[in-house]
Amino acid sequence: MRRVTGARLALSALLVTATCAATGLAPATAADSRPADRPPASAALLDAMRRDLGLTPAAARERLADERRAVTAERAARKAAGAAFGGAWFDAGRGRLTVAVTERRAVPDVRDSGGGVDVRLVKHSAAALDAAKNRIDKFKAPKSVASWRVDPRANRVVVDVVAGHRGDNDVSAFLRRAHATAPVRVDTVPEAPSTYAAGTVGGDPYYTGNVRCSIGFSVHGGFVTAGHCGRAGAAVRGWDGSAIGTFQGSSFPDNDYAWVSVGNGWWTVPVVLGWGTVPDQLVRGSAEAPVGASICRSGSTTKWHCGRLLAKNETVNYSDGTVVHQLTKTSVCAEGGDSGGSFLSGDQAQGVTSGGWGNCGSGGETWYQPVNEILQRYGLRLHTA
Repeated sequence: MRRVTGARLALSALLVTATCAATGLAPATAADSRPADRPPASAALLDAMRRDLGLTPAAARERLADERRAVTAERAARKAAGAAFGGAWFDAGRGRLTVAVTERRAVPDVRDSGGGVDVRLVKHSAAALDAAKNRIDKFKAPKSVASWRVDPRANRVVVDVVAGHRGDNDVSAFLRRAHATAPVRVDTVPEAPSTYAAGTVGGDPYYTGNVRCSIGFSVHGGFVTAGHCGRAGAAVRGWDGSAIGTFQGSSFPDNDYAWVSVGNGWWTVPVVLGWGTVPDQLVRGSAEAPVGASICRSGSTTKWHCGRLLAKNETVNYSDGTVVHQLTKTSVCAEGGDSGGSFLSGDQAQGVTSGGWGNCGSGGETWYQPVNEILQRYGLRLHTA
């Protein structure tokens, strides 16, 4: 970052291009998709989980350990269930993973797969529900249909409609088509989601044109972020106005991901900024957390906040009419300028902020684009500690 000092860099260079040589962090090798063996809980992370999740330090450590076991257990259970797999979710209250299966004969194999999972019999397989949701993806949704997703606990495709609009003619027509296509449940949400890009403001952003967004995660050669923040070829500037690099790839709508090359004296490290709320966090891999797990987000506007992972593979119909598929929903708040920022579970990278509804004063929900999809799409390697 030209000749910026380590202390200034850690405070101001957004998320992952966050720390300089003063941190003493050495470059890491390729990402490991398995959970890290070392405990991911720093004192500051535990404090953030206390603030946002109401957990004591002991309860937070226990939660993180349970969630790490659930990641491994879900993989084994999915393999044991085969075509009978109906989805899985983590119960934070009991610290256990529940696995749904469509065939009774699969129950013993799943129970014996390890991890102490609970097993539930359901009617619809995960593959069947995913296929049904993909058919709904082809429909044109009105603005008051906020999103739709496969909910493994409900064993349904759940469609979220903005409160007060379920009776609208266009919404009713969409829901009739959805009911004819898939087993559907309709829920309501307070407002329609929108993306979290923002006009140029002070602080420590990165800029492209007149848009401010947040860096997601360092990769070897650059960083990943949200696709709606810039198109391929767009120049990127840092907090100090100096050139960082260029958008090398970008996809939005349909997806919401991008990657930016880094040069001009800037460099990358495997760090997510804690913004003074927590110490800067090391990134050690990208093992995917289960539904129900705790999760935290870093962004250039609202800094560091935590919540729960609510759903995966959700299609979101943003208020401007753009549709994005395969997003993950969380209870973490965010605001304008947080787009592209990092989602972490423990020390494992999860995704980059796409959009949501609400704010960090009254609360809300936020979606992210899973990071492993971005890495695979562009052939990138996550920069890990």
